[in-house]
Amino acid sequence: MLESVTPAVVNISTRGPMREANPLMDDPLFRRFFGMPDVGSDPVPQSLGSGVVVDADRGLVVTNSHVIANAAEITITLSDGRELEAELVGSDPQADIAVIQVEATGLTELQWADSEELRVGDFCVAIGNPFGLGQTVTSGIVSALGRSGLGIEDFEDFIQTDASINPGNSGGALVNLNGELIGINTAIVGPSGGNVGIGFAIPSNMALDLVEQLVEYGVVRRGALGITAQELTPRLATAFGVDTRYGVVIQQIRQESPADKAGLQVGDVIVAVDGRRVRNIAEVKNRIGLVRLGQRLRLSIIREGKSREIEATVEELQYINPLLDGVEFVEKTDRSGRGYVEIDSVAPGSDVDRVGLQPGDIVLSVNQQIVETVEELEAMAEFRSDEILLLVQRGQATQYIHLR
Repeated sequence: MLESVTPAVVNISTRGPMREANPLMDDPLFRRFFGMPDVGSDPVPQSLGSGVVVDADRGLVVTNSHVIANAAEITITLSDGRELEAELVGSDPQADIAVIQVEATGLTELQWADSEELRVGDFCVAIGNPFGLGQTVTSGIVSALGRSGLGIEDFEDFIQTDASINPGNSGGALVNLNGELIGINTAIVGPSGGNVGIGFAIPSNMALDLVEQLVEYGVVRRGALGITAQELTPRLATAFGVDTRYGVVIQQIRQESPADKAGLQVGDVIVAVDGRRVRNIAEVKNRIGLVRLGQRLRLSIIREGKSREIEATVEELQYINPLLDGVEFVEKTDRSGRGYVEIDSVAPGSDVDRVGLQPGDIVLSVNQQIVETVEELEAMAEFRSDEILLLVQRGQATQYIHLR
């Protein structure tokens, strides 16, 4: 099996442009004044990782987004020793998937497996380039499925395995005993970044959908339901008269959103999406964010103590003010019970990304008006539509960010 599989797994090296920490160091006059030698602009080695050929005819290779991030040059090395220059097709940092392309003949590709057929205890093999040593094969079992809420990526639905995955394995293949691709190795959990028997891979079904979108659009187009929710606590469960201890409670519903059209109501408790239980906001976000635009979701909810099933179609939502396109907000509550608005995600390459907004930023005010809910934020953004002045908090520091 391995003889037919390993040629499809490639080593990836990238080179990034030389940059000085201080931009003044880019000025040759400044460097000569201080007697510093000129620095060339040749790219320098940046990272090592792995990739998987999934389409030999078109030369498509799947890897992790972080492997090729900020790369000026991407080079892949095949198992036969050939080195090929690759071009970036598309990247999705939120799920840590990227597609690159090479021009070559005689490539070997892996076939996608159906990751829905995986079961805990299934044997699997990890293939990659750990520590830049060259192609390495390790074996293990599927330890768990559907791992999320780990804080590794924005969207998580990982396969957990005890097959040894080490730095450099990122983007490599996780295959079953038939030699089919069941996952893309992406992360490890360990006290010092080394393997301790806990590794994670992006399931093949999820990876395939992302790859298809990256090849077609260059980006992943995600939709939303248009709800703001909070996690169900024991006190809230008692207040809403539900006997479950997991799920999320809908706080707000945007008008004319998919949730509004489907008939969802404020106070509904979402306990499952497409038959899969959701324990928290992160899992709801994963279930929705990993669904293609136009696809229908089956939501299991509890309303007034009674269970119901509601179907909703995921759509691409546009904010009232187009200056906010590409950013998603979430409402949270501090220890004193006061609400605040936090940036949940920022689309790579969007205007909000370019001005420096980051996930985790707390929005304190919009156009010099304090906001504590997403509804207030949108109202203030609409009030002065040609420009937006945000005051955001990042860690212990605050700063103004201007959008126009």
